[in-house]
Amino acid sequence: MTAPDTAMLDRLAAECARLVAADHGRRLDGSLASLVDLDEVCLALLADGPLAEDRLRLWWRLVGAYTGRVLVQVYGGTWIDHEGGLAVEVSGVKAFPFSTAHRVLSGEEGKSLASFGRALPVIIDRQSRASETPD
Repeated sequence: MTAPDTAMLDRLAAECARLVAADHGRRLDGSLASLVDLDEVCLALLADGPLAEDRLRLWWRLVGAYTGRVLVQVYGGTWIDHEGGLAVEVSGVKAFPFSTAHRVLSGEEGKSLASFGRALPVIIDRQSRASETPD
């Protein structure tokens, strides 16, 4: 297992913020609230229909890296390699920002980067309580 290239992921996240500001007039500040703005940008990207494969791949990388970076910063998570892909681990819970980004950018109904970010502490809490419950 190789360690994720966090410097590259940080560059992708910064590029996401730069493009969103330049092309969509929104400032992504690394907060959970900024994921609401990124959700809206993703909706705007899909307004004219599905993204072409190369554009989907570009935005998937940018949005996934930015979303993961938010989780790392806000929750003290760590990028990890998980079965050949990238995940963020927070308090033993693995989150998959690139998978969520792909689902959002593919227009999957009900998928949201902001909800993904807000759900993580709830999942951690439930897992923590489940492990404290005697068998």
